[in-house]
Amino acid sequence: MTLLQGRAPAPVVAAIVRLFVALRVTPTMLTVAGFVGNVVAAWLIADGALFAGGVLVLVASGLDLFDGAVARATGTASRFGALFDSTLDRMSEAVVLFGIAWHFVALGRAEEASLAFAAVVGSLLVSYVRARAEGLGLTLKDGLFTRSERVVLTGAMLITGWMRGGLWVLAVLSLFTAFQRLWIASRALLREDDAAKGTH
Repeated sequence: MTLLQGRAPAPVVAAIVRLFVALRVTPTMLTVAGFVGNVVAAWLIADGALFAGGVLVLVASGLDLFDGAVARATGTASRFGALFDSTLDRMSEAVVLFGIAWHFVALGRAEEASLAFAAVVGSLLVSYVRARAEGLGLTLKDGLFTRSERVVLTGAMLITGWMRGGLWVLAVLSLFTAFQRLWIASRALLREDDAAKGTH
């Protein structure tokens, strides 16, 4: 999944992709760099450096704009690359939210720590429902609050310090999106099953 795909100016993305290609930066390098950046961001957040962590979250996650595009530009796109990218995306999001939870546990603020945990569960469920649905033959990209929105909100709330309200929004909308996708997928699968029964 490509962060903010279709939202960044295409000429800007193309120019940066050409630069990466010229420097022989591989898609895997970008994927790993994004993950490592998010791990460092999580450490900063856990240590209380919320602003710096938020900036790094946005920068590191922004690399997700380019790994798929570089793979296509260099003819190195593969199913392994797609799996590796998606897995590290999930890990990146989880480790940042773990850093947030750790920070609030250390401060004795159980509400915010619990919300960060709920946001982790929601974000993983959003991805799981999509993956499971696609394993059953559905194309499922619908959803109110996908990874792009979650990453932008996470970075913004860290930078601005609007943590309690931001975590409520993040947790509630992530869980809502998981159930929204489950509802959409369930209806589609039931329709397909009914149609299959009608042909017999």
